[in-house]
Amino acid sequence: MQQKKMAAPCGRMASRPLLQFLSRFSRSPVGNTGFRQFSSATVCRAAFQINEAAERANSPWTLMAAVCLQRLPVISADCSPIEQQFKQMLHQIELEKSVLSDHELRLLEDAERMSRKQADDYDSDEEDSHGDQEIMMAQDLEDIWEQKMKSFQPAPRVRADVDKDLTSAERCLADSLVLLAEQEVGDEKLWLLPQTRWQEGETLRQTAERALTSLPAAGFKATFLGNAPCGVYKYKLPKAIRTENSIGTKVFFFKAILADGAPPKTKTAPFLWVKKSELQKYLKPAYMMKVERFILDL
Repeated sequence: MQQKKMAAPCGRMASRPLLQFLSRFSRSPVGNTGFRQFSSATVCRAAFQINEAAERANSPWTLMAAVCLQRLPVISADCSPIEQQFKQMLHQIELEKSVLSDHELRLLEDAERMSRKQADDYDSDEEDSHGDQEIMMAQDLEDIWEQKMKSFQPAPRVRADVDKDLTSAERCLADSLVLLAEQEVGDEKLWLLPQTRWQEGETLRQTAERALTSLPAAGFKATFLGNAPCGVYKYKLPKAIRTENSIGTKVFFFKAILADGAPPKTKTAPFLWVKKSELQKYLKPAYMMKVERFILDL
């Protein structure tokens, strides 16, 4: 009676002959013959996997996986006016509560030494004897640092020539970028997140990884953020070509972060690196509505 209650949840996932075949191993006195007994949980898992594979193979929906590959910001973004005010306030609080640094203490010592030298009762023998060695004053150090600072040229934050090149992953260093690939859908070419069709025997994440590695001039090194999809987009075929075995397509999205920089661009590679605010120029409205939900504009 107990076996029937435990096996009941599996009735919808496996056929009765399969359960009867597996249950013989669990009920038969195997002794030390080397056969492993099957529990009801094992039977359920095996039946679920078989049923899931059968459902995918017989599904009227074409399954695809796409990868949302993002290049994270390389430099910090410019502060807004309120952020700048808050930054100045924190700097003032830190300055008021801070203690003197070693360099500031040295400036005070040098000032005290100079005041003693200018006094009428100054005795040089009372000072530490350094021989003929020249004493480096704190002010001399500041002069050296100032000269080095004048010769330092920081890299530009805005590069008009590079920022306009949508095929370069080095554009807009303060923003997060998303990779778009030009792909054929039916008889037209569309800008989409890199995607490919699911093949039997692989997981959807493996399909997404294959979509990235199969791109022309591939070489992207990416870190995938989990095994579960972050979104799904489905569309039906036109009624004229729709059949019982082919209704439409489901695209499952997986997120990934670009690592070790992007490969060198080529003129023939149909790639674009765009900001979230630029996606609407290239994506269809229905597709864009699904994609923008899981893209963070960090």
